Amino acid sequence: MRLNLKSKIALGGIFLFSLLLAVGAVSFIYFNKLITESREIVKDNYESIDYARNMLTGLEKIFTDSAEGLKLFEQYLVLQKENITEAGEDKITAALSLYFDELKSPGGNKEQILSSIRADLNNIMLLNLQAIQRKNNATQESAEKAKMIITILVTVCLLIGFTFIFNFPGFIANPVSKLTEGIKEIAAKNYEKRIVLNRTDEFGEMAGAFNNMAERLDEYEHSNLAQILFEKQRAETVINSLKDASIGLDNKGKILFANRQALAILNLKEADVLGKSSAELEKKNDLFRYLVQAQNNTPFKIVLDNKENYFTREVIDIKPEDQPASSVIVIRNITPFKEIDVAKTNFIATISHELKTPLASADFSLKLLEDERIGKLTVEQKELIQSLKNDNQRLLRILSELLDLSQVESGRIQLNMQNVSPFVIFDAAINAVINTAREKNVTIKKEIEPALPPVYADQEKTTWVMNNFLTNAIRYSPENAEIIIRIKKAGDAAAEFSVQDFGTGIDPSFHQKIFDRFFRVPGTGKKGSGLGLAISREFIEAQGGTIGLESGPGKGSRFYFLLKTSSPL
Repeated sequence: MRLNLKSKIALGGIFLFSLLLAVGAVSFIYFNKLITESREIVKDNYESIDYARNMLTGLEKIFTDSAEGLKLFEQYLVLQKENITEAGEDKITAALSLYFDELKSPGGNKEQILSSIRADLNNIMLLNLQAIQRKNNATQESAEKAKMIITILVTVCLLIGFTFIFNFPGFIANPVSKLTEGIKEIAAKNYEKRIVLNRTDEFGEMAGAFNNMAERLDEYEHSNLAQILFEKQRAETVINSLKDASIGLDNKGKILFANRQALAILNLKEADVLGKSSAELEKKNDLFRYLVQAQNNTPFKIVLDNKENYFTREVIDIKPEDQPASSVIVIRNITPFKEIDVAKTNFIATISHELKTPLASADFSLKLLEDERIGKLTVEQKELIQSLKNDNQRLLRILSELLDLSQVESGRIQLNMQNVSPFVIFDAAINAVINTAREKNVTIKKEIEPALPPVYADQEKTTWVMNNFLTNAIRYSPENAEIIIRIKKAGDAAAEFSVQDFGTGIDPSFHQKIFDRFFRVPGTGKKGSGLGLAISREFIEAQGGTIGLESGPGKGSRFYFLLKTSSPL
């Protein structure tokens, strides 16, 4: 009969339980026998001794209280007649009963009768004591016999149990070890490995399945499919050799591949990523969620090996015909470029600072040349000096902007945030450009909403931004034009500052780039560094504000920014 592994284990358990049951049953039988014999000793013999002792007590009371003594004697005599258990005890009890009858009747030799009764009672007690001794000896012999039998039985069961426990695990573990060894051989691509188990249970079936698998793998190794696998492995090798971290997702959001660089950045193992759903991994990994959901390619920072690294993200869509698009997320390490950029910023800051001093000195020297106390200049010389002054001022302005830009890029913008009246910023900005406006005959019109609360801002940098707006508006406005500068409420806790000109305007296609560094609107013919609006945006956003533009061709331009009107708690 073929038994499966479950049945064999069950039979082993039943066998051990049977051994335990046998030991328990034998122990119970002998213990029950000892208890029964002990109970019989107490019931049969100890009670007879107790009755005899009480009858002796009754005889003693006869001398003090005859009626009470006779009553007590008769009571225990009746009990003794019902508890005759030993040979000869019945004759002594019958004689005792006759003596008692004579004792109750008048006349006769009372002393002799009492003496005979005492003798019979002593004989009853002696007879039962001898029986107790005899039965106790028999019980001791039974106990020793039971002890010996139970000891032998327990020893035999322990030997059988230990033998079973020692051999039974091997019955289970040995096939498992062979199967494990075979699996390791298969993992090492030794497809000729076979397992031989002369068993008809599940292990035998597993050995047969393993041998069948090894045979199929051996065939597969030499088939055309092996070539496909080789190509797949080669593709994976190429992906892993890519310098940039790459993650591939199919059109259902399932992760197809992630090279070693990507796994290192995500701090995950290959088994945690491949074949997983994108939505599932987004819940467990914040960086992966950012890579999938981010809407822009803004550089981001990751700390790897205790070093700050900077990366950019790019999503490449792969869209076969009539099918949803798959995608590849490419994560490029731009840390070397970032380090070069920082070095560039520091270089600009240093050079700008070093150049500013001699330029300021040159500007002072030009002013001295214009002083007639130094000497009179010809008309041509004055024109040359004025041209030098204009170029010098333009260089100083560019150097100032470069210094501000280096401060912005280094992330060391130092803000002096305080509650400032918007009218103070308003007046300071206008006073800085009033002469330039007069030279071009440009009118500055003020539109101020009354009772404006203070704004929470850096006064100096905010005035710089307004000044930049006004300077650009004057530069790009025709002569005899008008510029409108406004301050008004924007919601419950913000104020809007704006400068509007009526020049040529800016095409909407350039609105997104107008605040980028070094960008200048094509075709304007105006000279400039292209840094002023970029620095303005950094200054306003550093203060928690927003900056923007409204413009169109032939409609002029309105530059504005919003700042909070109350300091944070």
